Amino acid sequence: MSNNYDNWERLVGAVLRREQFRQLALAHSRESSISSVSSSFSFSFESLHLEASYSNGGVLSEMSSSAGLSRFSAAASDDTCVSGEILPTPNLKNYTFADLNKATKNFKSDMVLGEGSFGTVFKGLVDSKTLSPSKVRNGMLVAIKKLNLKSFHGYEEWQAVVNFLGRLSHPNLIKLLGYCCKDKELLLVYEFMQRGSLENHLFIRSVAIEPLSWDKRLKIAIGAARGLAFLHISDTQVIYRDFKASNILLDGNYNAKISDFGLAKLGPSEGNSHVTTRVKGTYGYATPEYIATGYLHVKSDVYGFGVVLLEMLTGLPVLDYKRPIGQRDLVFYAKPFLSQKRKVMSIMDARMDGQYSSKAALQASQLTLRCLESEPIKRPSIKEVVEALEQIAAIGIPKESNSKSVHSSSHHYHHGYSVGSGR
Repeated sequence: MSNNYDNWERLVGAVLRREQFRQLALAHSRESSISSVSSSFSFSFESLHLEASYSNGGVLSEMSSSAGLSRFSAAASDDTCVSGEILPTPNLKNYTFADLNKATKNFKSDMVLGEGSFGTVFKGLVDSKTLSPSKVRNGMLVAIKKLNLKSFHGYEEWQAVVNFLGRLSHPNLIKLLGYCCKDKELLLVYEFMQRGSLENHLFIRSVAIEPLSWDKRLKIAIGAARGLAFLHISDTQVIYRDFKASNILLDGNYNAKISDFGLAKLGPSEGNSHVTTRVKGTYGYATPEYIATGYLHVKSDVYGFGVVLLEMLTGLPVLDYKRPIGQRDLVFYAKPFLSQKRKVMSIMDARMDGQYSSKAALQASQLTLRCLESEPIKRPSIKEVVEALEQIAAIGIPKESNSKSVHSSSHHYHHGYSVGSGR
């Protein structure tokens, strides 16, 4: 088993390294193109499509048509996307660099919220009504992403975020408030999410971060699934492509919102089953068939959702090279545990002891297993995932005897496997 895993790991690593080298080769030409594009980039708020002047096409051209009718349109109403809509025109504020410099106090280090492949995220203050830079007295916190000019793929991701989130509106998608495109400076302004990412709550062991309860995890899973469902049911499906715990952000009430649309892709045109594209994403969350062939489906998102659901059940990251060979990849290791009640109990996060019944745990694990099917056609739709999660959430709190059983078996797993694996 370990030999098979090592061979698969080497294959995936080779594919991803090849993509990194390709991106590196494009980096120099992209740096110059950003400068020329930024001066001509503009939105047309009077039309039903986005306009831009640049040479290499991209997401903008995919989303527009000469007739002014976008491929990117809403489907019939559906109970999984209540209150969601696709706006006919973007509703974003065009900031100057000076605006955002002021909002972040000259991008001071004590305003930094985090770092990522795109660049640095800063806290900022804007007026809650006008969204203009503001002082503390009447300011609203926002999160401002600033592109790292050395990023290999930041410009393309910036484009995709503006295009998709400029028109998508749903309670479980992060709200993009504005953007800045000045010379080589590319920035994005988002609503501020008080509790940060799901990743931090699952994997950081700290007294400052309260462990997520079973109910909170289900609430977060349902919210994130509803966000994906909204993307998938549009006439032209939107494939998110980078579903992972770090891209699920939480507000003060633990409502989940999907963020970072940099890798989002319009789905297949009518009559096609998939999109063929360059391999991008995060190892561990990307589907085997996508890595091997470049074929991308909405069911690719379902697989990523299954990985996150497994992380939520176990409290462990999908990849951890401190674990023994054969256990480093959580999906590879844990899948055999997901079909039987007793085995499931041995891999559940001990921090949820006594908060769920064995029936609920088994149903959640079986749903996870369906999402992780190797063949896309065997995976459920994300709408079916939402319905299954809602049914699991309706299962009652366990009796005391069940709680003791859960407590005992969960601790067996965590003392034998996960100590020191949080990141």
